[in-house]
Amino acid sequence: MNHKISIYYGLLAAPIALLIRVIAPEYSQVVFVCAAIALIPVARLISEATEQLSFYAGDAIGGMLNATFGNLPEMVIILAALQSGLYEMVLASLVGGILANLLLANGLSFLIGGFKNHVQEFNPVSARVYGSMMLIACISMIVPAIFNNAFSKVVIIREEYLLNIGLAIFLLITYVLYLVFMLKTHRDFFKPTTPNEETVSPKWTLKRALVWLLCGSLLAAITGEMLVSSVEPTAQSLGLSTGFVGMIVLAIIGGAAESLSAIQMAKKNKMDLSLGITFESCIQISLLLAPVAVISSYFMGNKPFNLAFNGIHLSVLFLGVLVGAMVTGDGKSNWYKGVQLIMVYLIIAALFYFIPEAN
Repeated sequence: MNHKISIYYGLLAAPIALLIRVIAPEYSQVVFVCAAIALIPVARLISEATEQLSFYAGDAIGGMLNATFGNLPEMVIILAALQSGLYEMVLASLVGGILANLLLANGLSFLIGGFKNHVQEFNPVSARVYGSMMLIACISMIVPAIFNNAFSKVVIIREEYLLNIGLAIFLLITYVLYLVFMLKTHRDFFKPTTPNEETVSPKWTLKRALVWLLCGSLLAAITGEMLVSSVEPTAQSLGLSTGFVGMIVLAIIGGAAESLSAIQMAKKNKMDLSLGITFESCIQISLLLAPVAVISSYFMGNKPFNLAFNGIHLSVLFLGVLVGAMVTGDGKSNWYKGVQLIMVYLIIAALFYFIPEAN
């Protein structure tokens, strides 16, 4: 109990960050650190509220709710970056958010969960559905990039904008149909393979869990916005490139809520809920956040935003999705699988750390 209370002391960092941002905006590094610290207890709050909701809604819906509310910081980061015209950072953040969940969060979940359990099992059918959804999303992101690389130099701007708007609409329709598939027509596909052996009743009422989840999500959005306002000057002072900041730094911090929630569920041997959180987050980033960014750019920013990922973005995205699908396809996890996923993520992080800013 004392441990839980002490974690929430970190929420004090949020008003400190806000105060420094108002009275001493030149100390952007301090604002960045305080906002990042505040995200830790916020993530814990979202994790606990989602765990309580899963008692009422089931693991699949619980994972979707956690991913939805946990992705609010990413949405705030993307909209703030669009408003500032930081389109390259938005592209990197979208790819980085997917890889951070698929490789880092899943890797840490497998690793930490594997320390307590020799082998952990989850529903392989749902894992394969998640994997196929990610491959479809990956392909959808490749199409506008191919068009941009092939024809943008020939000044076919209007057609490229129309392609991106059409693609955004298709992705949103795909996401809505996916929700129908998961929540209505094929709910049995997402049931846990092995039901929980311990019969634990929820500690919170449904209303209390929803209220705390909403509060945690609002706090995550506020701290995420403060991160965006301070991340660019902080990155410049540290000599970090825009690609590395968007791909690694913002992706890890923005996805801290759902990542820590997934790790917490893995520690409790709730692997279906853990994977549901990470994969749902990836699917929402690609099928919901990306098209929302395209559509929102017409109402903010300097020009419409296109999903024109460069070759490096697409390469690491495709490899990450392929590795994630392969590792989770058999419905079993252990600590060494976690090591494999983490190593792939660290290799990609090293790549973007050393890529020159011009690229």
